[in-house]
Amino acid sequence: MPRYMYIAQYQPEGAKGVASAGGVARRTAIEKSCADVGGRLVSFDFAFGEDDVYAITDLPDHKTAAALALAINGAGTTHVRTVVLLTPEEVDEASHVSVTYVPPGR
Repeated sequence: MPRYMYIAQYQPEGAKGVASAGGVARRTAIEKSCADVGGRLVSFDFAFGEDDVYAITDLPDHKTAAALALAINGAGTTHVRTVVLLTPEEVDEASHVSVTYVPPGR
């Protein structure tokens, strides 16, 4: 199953919600969202600084990953960006794909 990392930044209302309900409740909510679309939450960590959450998920496909991001961003309390993650084996496979590329200016 493809793996995705969601990097979240809480808006003021989102931060208030986490402070009120707690971090475990937020993780549980994301676990449920992932399970409801046929995936699973692999890890969920809070951070401080520019980003508030790093969540890694296994989801069925890109469409599902995009749907989850749209739902989160659409709620208005959190801004999330999605990173598609590759396994080392996938990178090995990619290194064997022949690509023709011409750099700019050549």
